[in-house]
Amino acid sequence: MPNPLPIQFQATALDSLADQKGRIAVLADADQSQSPGFRRLDRLAKGALSRALGSDAFGKLKPGEAMELAFPPGIAADAVQLVRLPKKADQAQARKAGAAVGRSHGAGGSLVLAEGHARAADIAFGLAMRAYEFDSHKTGEKAAPGPVTLMATNPEAVARAAAPMAAVAEGVFFTRDLVNEPANVLTTHDFAARLAAMQELGLDVEILEEEDLSKLGMRALLGVGQGSESPSKVVVMQWHGGKKGEAPFALIGKGVVFDTGGISIKPAGGMEEMTMDMGGAGVVAGVMRTLALRKARANVVGLVGIVENMPDGRAQRPGDVVKSMKGDTIEVINTDAEGRLVLADVLWYAQERFKPTGMIDLATLTGAIIVALGHENTGVFSNDDDLCNAFLAAAKAEGEGAWRMPMGDAYDAKLKSRIADMMNVGGRDGGSITAAQFLQRFVKPGMPWCHLDIAGTALLKADTTLAPKGATGWGVMALDRLIRDRFEK
Repeated sequence: MPNPLPIQFQATALDSLADQKGRIAVLADADQSQSPGFRRLDRLAKGALSRALGSDAFGKLKPGEAMELAFPPGIAADAVQLVRLPKKADQAQARKAGAAVGRSHGAGGSLVLAEGHARAADIAFGLAMRAYEFDSHKTGEKAAPGPVTLMATNPEAVARAAAPMAAVAEGVFFTRDLVNEPANVLTTHDFAARLAAMQELGLDVEILEEEDLSKLGMRALLGVGQGSESPSKVVVMQWHGGKKGEAPFALIGKGVVFDTGGISIKPAGGMEEMTMDMGGAGVVAGVMRTLALRKARANVVGLVGIVENMPDGRAQRPGDVVKSMKGDTIEVINTDAEGRLVLADVLWYAQERFKPTGMIDLATLTGAIIVALGHENTGVFSNDDDLCNAFLAAAKAEGEGAWRMPMGDAYDAKLKSRIADMMNVGGRDGGSITAAQFLQRFVKPGMPWCHLDIAGTALLKADTTLAPKGATGWGVMALDRLIRDRFEK
């Protein structure tokens, strides 16, 4: 999908301010000299802006927060939004300021005065991210968002700085759209088709069907989807932007398009949210889209296991034993612990085929991680301090919450099975950790690996700074930053 909110960058045109329709956002702070655009607008509005800037209400605003003057005199705009932002604002403050504008952006369009601000590109990014809306299933007349013009001292430089951020935003939007889609729309067929369409961006995309997966021995993955009318698939997306022949970094995602829990069926309350159980695969897809759009100088492969977990006469039962691609046997104690079965086979396939330099998998894997960390942080599990620390640094730089969780032999022992090599669950206590221990059994010795449990961060019931309620796209920004910092130097 194209960026739904293209932003035009241009130099400040003082003569146009009086006739500007829609909304005007002004980035300012109470204790700094104001720009020519601010002074011109203030004169037109008969001093209303400077009075507001000196008010107690504005003084109480934190950087990135805004107040609004409705129908100010002397200008055609419906409203002037005063956004508090110091000249030396950091990235997070600048994005928050842009998001304040994006939250209020409407059909009338917006003009943003960001003259001379060093963080103008981040302001534009925050604006675009927060203006996202998923309304494709709403009927009736829809008011398309109006144009956005950001006035800057050096618009060409700002546009250059904003270009890679626009690629990240589009990757986030792609992920959000996938996670927000209902399961009767985003079937396994439709999901794979949307990923295949990214070949137009330069990605090599390959779809492995059930016959292929059976030949590869992916019985753990196939077992999850055998109760569904929608066939299971694995989609492989390759981006060749680095040195020819150099091993890629691998991203692996859980793509359960709907999770009833199977025979171990979930309670009815809240089950409608299980459309988001493909969130890990959605993030992988969004990152791959971003890499292609910004022509990343790295070799990266994204692999996603796409299945649907349904109860049926053919469905997998508790007590069944399945054989993974690796060759290990798994006693399925709970069919609602299905994501780890999908990832087990895809992790092994990624290593066997691509011999990557490292791997990160993402999954809405456990409710236990929400109990542990709430909705503010993703749980991070790893066998490699360097890779884990690099990811945590990238997540912190992008403002995406992440927290490292423990692993260890004592947790691993909980997976011991009486009749097979392992069980797929290890009890209620430490549930997110035993899930990670299960996955680690399918990571080859010496392979740097991180597991990201995004169950609490993929979809939220409340707005965040950069996203409306619903799918967040968490992880696209952090993983793109990791690839830039670690592989594109």
